[in-house]
Amino acid sequence: MDWTQATEHLKAPLNSAHVKEREGGGKRKLSYIEAWHAIAEANRIFGHDGWTRETVLIQKVAENERMIGKPEWNKKGWGVSYVAKVRVAVGDVIREGIGSGHGIDVDLGLAHESAIKEAESDAMKRALMTFGNPFGLALYDKTQAMVTDEPLPSTEFSAGPGNPETKYYDSPKQTPGALKAQGNRAMFSTLQKELREQQTVTALEAWWKRRIKEINNQSPQAIEELITMCADRKAEILSAPPPYQDVALAILDHYGDSSA
Repeated sequence: MDWTQATEHLKAPLNSAHVKEREGGGKRKLSYIEAWHAIAEANRIFGHDGWTRETVLIQKVAENERMIGKPEWNKKGWGVSYVAKVRVAVGDVIREGIGSGHGIDVDLGLAHESAIKEAESDAMKRALMTFGNPFGLALYDKTQAMVTDEPLPSTEFSAGPGNPETKYYDSPKQTPGALKAQGNRAMFSTLQKELREQQTVTALEAWWKRRIKEINNQSPQAIEELITMCADRKAEILSAPPPYQDVALAILDHYGDSSA
């Protein structure tokens, strides 16, 4: 690992285009980066084979029956919470993060699945955050002085400083391998955009089935990023308060009304 080169990337400002917001306690706006983006940045900066992630603890802390959705669509379901500890290693440097995840679903198993995935993603992001701004460290500064709107240099086709062949181009070389990578990257960006646009769990699952061929044609790392992103999007849909999402209606569409 060339830490001299990696450090330059880790000190660089965080582009605001990668920053998302959600509502926290007391209706405060909380800024964060998505898990798929953290993985993509780790691959870019450290190299695909330059870092590892290990879940060293996963523990359920709550499991309760609850009602889901608006009063007029209320349906019995489950709320589950987990905490996780994830260890990220880059060469000899090891960082750990602790995160939490919450799953809400009419199906208890799916509630557990969502909570576990969210807890692992949250813990991984907290571990990576300690490396530098691209992983969200800049968001912990209340002034967000290291968050910028300026476009960053293109590293779209870089394998990261962990790879001695790394070069940064204004545009990729027109070799067969680069052209294939360009095509895969373009499709990957399309898949990301489409995934974010899904507004209900039913639509998200239908989209995944419809796009499974294109998803499977991506690299293993890209597939992992899409799986994580899909889990994050599902959690957002299920936890979003009205009027942004009619969660209960989506659940009824998917599972049917068992009381009928």
